[in-house]
Amino acid sequence: MTPGYSIRARLLLGAALVLVAFMAGAGFAVQRAHADSVRAVHFGRLQSTIYLLLARAELDDAGALVMPFGFAEPRLSLPQSGLYASIWNVNRNEQWRSPSTLNIDPPFRRQGVETGRWRNEVIEGKDRSFLAVSYGVNWAAGKSQAPLVLSVVEDRFEFDREVAVFARTLWLWLGGAGLLLLLGQLLLLGWGLAPLRRVAAEVGRIESGAQERIEGRYPTEILPLTDNLNTLIQQERVRQGRYKEALSFLAHSLKTPLAVLRNALNDPAQLPSAVREQVARMDDIVQHQLGRARAGGATRFAPPVLIAPVLDRVRDALVKVYAEKGLAITTECQPDLSWRIDEGDLFEMLGNVMDNAAKWAKSRVVARASREGGKLVMRVEDDGPGFSDTESVLQIHVRGDERVPGHGVGLAVVNDLVGSHHGQLKLSASVFGGARVDIVLPAP
Repeated sequence: MTPGYSIRARLLLGAALVLVAFMAGAGFAVQRAHADSVRAVHFGRLQSTIYLLLARAELDDAGALVMPFGFAEPRLSLPQSGLYASIWNVNRNEQWRSPSTLNIDPPFRRQGVETGRWRNEVIEGKDRSFLAVSYGVNWAAGKSQAPLVLSVVEDRFEFDREVAVFARTLWLWLGGAGLLLLLGQLLLLGWGLAPLRRVAAEVGRIESGAQERIEGRYPTEILPLTDNLNTLIQQERVRQGRYKEALSFLAHSLKTPLAVLRNALNDPAQLPSAVREQVARMDDIVQHQLGRARAGGATRFAPPVLIAPVLDRVRDALVKVYAEKGLAITTECQPDLSWRIDEGDLFEMLGNVMDNAAKWAKSRVVARASREGGKLVMRVEDDGPGFSDTESVLQIHVRGDERVPGHGVGLAVVNDLVGSHHGQLKLSASVFGGARVDIVLPAP
């Protein structure tokens, strides 16, 4: 037996993989959205700084740029504060830089900036990165006019630190939430799979003999499973009972033929005929009881069997067996008619009934099969003498006509088979003047 696997473990692993994938996707999306938002805020502050420079910038009569010593943004006056500003006077090829650029050379942009257009970018310096905003303006003061390029850069350290703090907090909370969800999933799986554990416990008690069937109430999703298990258990018990009953009947039925043979030993002259008669009788008894024992009975698990091919095979065999009688044996059945039944049981039923009909028929045997009202109806008719007693012919060793070869076992076997399928065997007169046998089987 191959080792089993845990449904709970598989579901938990699947849930964990889905959860990790979802958390990772959601985390990266939120982290990126936050980084874009923080970047936009930083660029907005840098643009505000450029507006501040524009408000304080002046041009003298020679067109030279004149800037104040102090600014409302104190970091512009603090050396190496991380915020740096520059104004490039294109006509005079001169540059003003904020006091914060002392002993540092930030990557200010001097060209490539269109007048009246903002340029936001990330610039890589020699040993660090900067967020940079540039703006081109055609500045006029009195008669003086000059194109200026204003550039403000900020060290990315503050931006990176803010993003990193958020990312660390985000993943910490997402990890905690993921663990809580997995724990909740584990508890839900334990609660959801509890009915399956109860079913397994009941099956164990059935195996130990503590109970006979599954008795608990279960969810609709596994109710078909418990019903099928109960059906299998019941069918197995019926089959075992049939075997025991057949063995008991066989042992009891063979006592009389054996007693006759034992008595015949005292009369050697009658011994050959007695042996022939009693051996034939014992053979009939054995066939009958074995037929009862191996009957499959009604089962919902049998595969569908096409009825028409079975009818045709039985017909073809009987045509050969009774060739000397010249019988017209016909079958009528839809080609696609199928039924859930053991194929051996079907052959046993139709074979015995059609064989009996062929034995008694004068010239004609008709076998039909159809579905009527959700039931399978199989009908065999002949133009023979018919039944004189419809009850006695269903008993073993009772024949409708002693002149017809046979031992009266066929219909008795069919009656037991039909009963094992919870069906009905009906005997009546045929429209052809002979016997009519109806086998009616309900849906398994």
